[in-house]
Amino acid sequence: MCAARRVSSRLQRSKGGAASEILSTKSHQSERKVSIAYEFPEGKGVEEAKKQKWEPRNWEQQLANIREMRKTRDAPVDQMGAGKCFDGDAPPEVMRYQVLLSLMLSSQTKDQVTSAAMMRLRERGLTVDNILETDDVTLGQLIYPVGFWKSKVRYIKQTTAILKRDYAGDIPKTVAGLVKLPGVGPKMAHLVMDIAWQNISGIGVDTHVHRIANRLKWTKKESALPEETRRALEEWLPRDLWSEINWLLVGFGQQICLPVHPRCSECRNKGICPAARKR
Repeated sequence: MCAARRVSSRLQRSKGGAASEILSTKSHQSERKVSIAYEFPEGKGVEEAKKQKWEPRNWEQQLANIREMRKTRDAPVDQMGAGKCFDGDAPPEVMRYQVLLSLMLSSQTKDQVTSAAMMRLRERGLTVDNILETDDVTLGQLIYPVGFWKSKVRYIKQTTAILKRDYAGDIPKTVAGLVKLPGVGPKMAHLVMDIAWQNISGIGVDTHVHRIANRLKWTKKESALPEETRRALEEWLPRDLWSEINWLLVGFGQQICLPVHPRCSECRNKGICPAARKR
């Protein structure tokens, strides 16, 4: 994975012009603002207004510490997450369908439970046609005890029928198309785009990413919903980190930064984490 790079390294000089960067830091604030002023070539007659780019304080060191704590890759998400639940030998359209279903099942469900349900489905033959031929009672037995399994039976059957009818058994190639499917939200859609289509469309923000981003103050203000957190992160986090940040923070949240009783004493960020200092 690419190392985090400062905004200053991302400045691109305009042809014939120059870019200057001014950093201003207030010690009493947990943030840094970068003011970028562009000077345009003579004759253009216009100087672009200064732009402000916000970054959370210490985020690069915090990220480096999380990477170090996650280097063994032994969290449940690493072994049983959506990126591990599909059949890598299946035809591409079947693989993509399996990625989509694994994410639909994963909502409000631990990775261990999702992985077991996916294994049962795959043993039966996890394809669009097979799912359409499976009655609701049998499908429910196969995916139980994933969270909200009764609703997910309905969503899976409805979504699969749409894929058969409108996408020739494949899945949509856009976030807009994916979120129109029953039971598919923005978090799932961005992860599907990444895992199934190798297209980084946005940051997949689940409960772990949402919680940790707020604890680290990686949002300008506390966000109430994961979708708010996603938008806040995408405003400043370098795009080449968007794919990594989900699995990195999910595993960190499963092992160290727990929802209840986080293991702050074991965390390398305990000295620079706002939430840890409060505790």
